[in-house]
Amino acid sequence: MLRFGFFFFLFSALLHSETCACTIPVFRYALDRWETDRFQLVLPASTSQNAELTDLLRPLRANGKANLDISTSKDSTFGQAELHDSKSPETILWSAPLDKSALGALLDSPSRKQIAERILAGESVVWVIVDDGKAESQPEIERIEKRLKFLEQVAALPIQDPNDPDSQLGPGPALMLKFTTLRLRADDPAEKVLIRMLAGPRGRIDASQSFAAAVFGRGRVLGSWNLAQLDDAALEETSMFLVGRCSCRMKNENPGWDILMNVDWPKALEDAKAKKPVVEVAQSVHMKQPETVVTQAKDESPETDQPSSSDSIPQSPILLTSASLLLAGLAALLYRNKR
Repeated sequence: MLRFGFFFFLFSALLHSETCACTIPVFRYALDRWETDRFQLVLPASTSQNAELTDLLRPLRANGKANLDISTSKDSTFGQAELHDSKSPETILWSAPLDKSALGALLDSPSRKQIAERILAGESVVWVIVDDGKAESQPEIERIEKRLKFLEQVAALPIQDPNDPDSQLGPGPALMLKFTTLRLRADDPAEKVLIRMLAGPRGRIDASQSFAAAVFGRGRVLGSWNLAQLDDAALEETSMFLVGRCSCRMKNENPGWDILMNVDWPKALEDAKAKKPVVEVAQSVHMKQPETVVTQAKDESPETDQPSSSDSIPQSPILLTSASLLLAGLAALLYRNKR
């Protein structure tokens, strides 16, 4: 039922997007315009007596880079710091004594740095795969990676009209279509906080098993799924939704959530704009499909990984309109639930 509700939302949002003047893809609209939800770090009163911590926390309190608000508990029995979720503040994501090392691990991690770097380089969606290391998870992970390579080859972005005032891109990287995966080990202590955030508010999924989460925009997670739930149809529907036209109102309506990232997004996007090549995205003026413009990133995978007529991956109806695609997916889900 959870999965049915999620994909029903995707279908409804995409139908709305077909009537919206904005042609910016969802992933880029989120990067340009969606402010990040803020987490709450609650400190014990004794923190004020620690001069080193006070100095470290001062820049975070004064409009720091991280999407984090800091408060001090008035409860005298409150003994250690707590990080409260941005989506459901009653959920405590982390609790421990706070020192310089703990604060650094809370604000950032190697994988969060990679996610930010990839997004600012123009990647559409980073599929983060948390690997439990079990042998039975490996074929599923490989299937997901292979399917995403295929989807990247056959998908297309909406036409971008540079003269349309409703579809102006903000500063940032060149617009392109690229799906990538980032593997994490479930037992990596440096990524403990990130994994908890990726799993979703209120223990949305069983994070003790391998799972995948779709990250886009300024560290927005559209959803997370245990690998058994993330079949090819679900992977396709989610990915195609994120590269489809934006409905312009989805930040408050969609089922996603944010992760804590120590990034100054306006400055980072301006820096990415400065690195952008002069020749912009509209490379394909004469297209076989006049309703789409393919602006794919250069494929770094070996030629043997390219999809072909003899590839074991079934051909997808992605070249249909995105609304038709999700309508077919919704019908299939309804039929499956009926059975």
